[in-house]
Amino acid sequence: MRRGRLETLRRAAAERRAPAGTGGARDRTARPPVSAVPAAPAAGTGPWTGGPGEGRREPSRLWHITLSVSGARTPPAEVRRGLEQLAHDHPFLLTGRYAADHAEIRYWEEARDLHDAAAVALRLWGEHRATAGLPPWEIVGLEVVDRETYHQRVTEGYGPPPVSPVGVHPF
Repeated sequence: MRRGRLETLRRAAAERRAPAGTGGARDRTARPPVSAVPAAPAAGTGPWTGGPGEGRREPSRLWHITLSVSGARTPPAEVRRGLEQLAHDHPFLLTGRYAADHAEIRYWEEARDLHDAAAVALRLWGEHRATAGLPPWEIVGLEVVDRETYHQRVTEGYGPPPVSPVGVHPF
């Protein structure tokens, strides 16, 4: 069910990007399973190459997202409960840190480019606010970096270390 909703959101985003008449994301033969992270195919081959009259589509990439939110003080137990429900609803959530007036969530998102990954990240808090029981806080920070940059930062000792332990924890 959760994976189906995520796939529906991705399909809708792909349809908005697809040129008219190409079939967009409705063409199920041109899409890998959600769990697959495709490598870029050789030029002119593979499922990412459009047919006659279609442009070449880019394969999805993984993006590391850090979303920071803040607002009026809320009992920490309510914040924790909301973040735990968000982690249940959004299975790609790696870690959530929280305090009475702010929180930070980190996760991996699969998207075609940075713009798509950022758009999904900016909608995440608002779309799950009611269903997860999240506080009515606003987004105050967003970082989106590709997989290679994230791993390079960690290797060189810059940026946040890999998320550990996974789950929801106080700051």
